[in-house]
Parts: sequence; C-alpha cells; structure tokens
Amino acid sequence: MAKPQNYLVGIDIGSSKIGVLIGLGGEGGDIEVVGKGEAPNRGTRKGNIVNVEVTVDALKQASEEAEVMAGVEISRAYVGVAGADIRSINCRGMVSVKRKDREITREDIQRVLDAAQSAALPSDREILHAIPQEFLVDEQGGISEPLGMLGSRLEVMLHLVTGNVTRSKTLLTCVNRAGIEVVEMVFEPLATAEAVLTDDERELGVLLVDIGSGTTEYSLFADGEVQHSGVLPVAAGHFTNDLAMVLRTPFAEAERLKVKEGCCLAHMVSDDEGISVPTVAGGSTRVVPRRELCDILQPRAEELFTLLQEDLARHGFEEAPRGGLVLTGGGAKMDGLLEMAEQIFNCSVRYGLPRGLGGLVDVINSPSWCTASGLLRWGLTAEQNQRTRKRRRGAFSMRGMMGSLRGMFEDLL
Repeated sequence: MAKPQNYLVGIDIGSSKIGVLIGLGGEGGDIEVVGKGEAPNRGTRKGNIVNVEVTVDALKQASEEAEVMAGVEISRAYVGVAGADIRSINCRGMVSVKRKDREITREDIQRVLDAAQSAALPSDREILHAIPQEFLVDEQGGISEPLGMLGSRLEVMLHLVTGNVTRSKTLLTCVNRAGIEVVEMVFEPLATAEAVLTDDERELGVLLVDIGSGTTEYSLFADGEVQHSGVLPVAAGHFTNDLAMVLRTPFAEAERLKVKEGCCLAHMVSDDEGISVPTVAGGSTRVVPRRELCDILQPRAEELFTLLQEDLARHGFEEAPRGGLVLTGGGAKMDGLLEMAEQIFNCSVRYGLPRGLGGLVDVINSPSWCTASGLLRWGLTAEQNQRTRKRRRGAFSMRGMMGSLRGMFEDLL
C-alpha cells in the first residue's frame, strides 16, 4: 500500500481500547474519514502504559484494520495523551517592544511566549502545549493577534499543559514500535474540543468532560480559548469495578450490566425491574432489582462530578459555564449521567458527538470516537498552519532577495 502524505491519522490510546481513524483532509478544512480501526487494550491502566508489548500489539491490530478499510499504509499520526500525570497551569510573560517605532513584530511575539514559558520545570516534566489565552499591549487586554499593533510593552497569558517525560517517551516508543511516526502528542480534551465544540460555546464558556475508562479529562473554555484543564482519577472503569465487587460478578459481566442496564439516578428506575446477574466461578445466576445497580452506581457518579466541581472551584471557576457542559468519551453513555450533571452544575448538558466530518460518519457517530475525530481536525489545522508559515517565510526570503538586488543595482549607478 502507498503512503500518501495528504492523509491524516488520529490514534486514541485508551485504558480499555485503542481507536485509529484515517482521514483525507481538504484545503477548505473538510475531512473525509476513510478508515477506522479498533482493538481492545489490556496494556494501559489509568491512562498509563503498564505493558509495552500488549499495547504495541493492540496498536498494530487497530492500525491494520484502519489501513485495510482505507487502502493506505499509516506512516505518521497525531496521538492523544492522557493520564493522571498531566498538569496544567496559567502563567504570564512580559517583554518590551524592540523597534523604535514601537510596532510589534513576530520576533516580539515569540520573545513574550518564551518569557511566559521560562519558569523552571522539574527535570521529570515537559511542556506538551503552550496555548495563548490573550495578549496585552500596554495593559490593553483581550487581544488575540498583536502583530502590527503599536505599544511599548507586550504581555501574554499562557495556558501550559505539562506531562511526565518518562511516560511520554514510553508512549512514543510504543507507537514507533508499531511502525508509526508520532507527529505530535496532543492532550486529549484539547483534541476532543476540535471535534465537538462550536465557536459560540468556546466564546460563552463551556466545560468539556471526557469520561474514559481509567481517567476523566476535562477542559474549560471561555472567550474562545482554554482557561483550565485537568485530570480526575475517577472514570468509567470504577463504575465497572464497583458492580463487580458488590454483586460478585465477573468484570466482563459487570461491564455488560453497566452498559445495558446501568443507571445512576434512582428516580429513573422503577421498583419492579429485575435483571439476571451471573456470579463468579460459574455459579448460579441470580435476579437482582435494577434499583440495586443504581444504588451502586449513583454514589460513584456523584463523586466524579463533585470532584470536578471542587477542582474547578479551587482554581477560581465556581460559576457554571454559560455555554453549558459537554460530555464525551465511552464512559459518558450511561443512563442518568447527563441528568445528574445538570443537577450538580445547574446548567445545560449535552452529549458531544463528532461534527464537521464526512465519509464514515455513521460508523463513528458516538462519544467514544470524539477524541480520534478531534485528532484529525487538530492535525489538519496544524498542517495548514505549517504550510502558511512556509509560504510566509518564502515571501520574506523573496522580499529580502529583491531588496539585495535593488541595493546592488543602486551601488552600480
């Protein structure tokens, strides 16, 4: 199979499965999904790789399935990164404008970005993302692009996302051993936002919550940019574990019960509903009220949203986002989660689904495919920006060459 360079690949390495999407990007920003692959993953726990060989095998299986469907060979990909080691912080940088006429240049912008990132990081951490929230020119804020403005002082508010160096290298090693080059590692809720959020939601203020199997990642957006992000240690796998322990049923059966029968709000379950629950070691099947499942799941769901609310409050975000809350991830599909989130946060809540894609949209129209879909959109934007920078550098080089030639002719006259 060929390796066409205009294909985009997004890889979501989760704690329960690995999802791979192949998309064909267009100049107008359209993406046609042409390949999908999925494989169970037992080599990752709580977002961290605990078995390299198992993870590599799952990567190969999911990649080969997507390759066969798309008819192309995967050579490079954008890879989602998550895990309890991810940290975020908002920081500030300031520089003086160098030009005498006080016009802000790209060099000034780069200097202020570097200044904001100059805070010493521990040796075991690295910067994954440095996202400008706003620029300030002579204390005038709310500026998204200061290039060409006049001022004597340039400042920036920056959102930094950092990760553990060793864990990032382990993830990189796994993908490389599967025969794939990593173009960029992207914090998953930032990628997911590309696929599920609207521009209006980002401006008004919206909380994106990605409930995975091992961890729950989230990002809060306002004024068009990310304001805070983080990781919670409670996720869908904890619901499954609770059912397995309390009901004394195998984990596979607990997962099935959670997906098909689970509900985390008591008023949504009638008293006369009963379900069959197999016991461990091949014991006899017993019938338990569905409300008993709800009694097990509801406290864990309340814990998840309460932890999220408390973490936001610690960072100064106590008010409910005006644009509401968006739930994504494979763990978001359980009955009652949406309604509980509405009660706790007192705002509108909706499920996030991939948007703005063509091709196999009916196959990936699920919260569990939002991250992989967002990685495709992230990759398309990154590569379009890279082409724009190359054209700009080419224009500057041509302008400089013409200026040199003009100077040579002037010297001859």
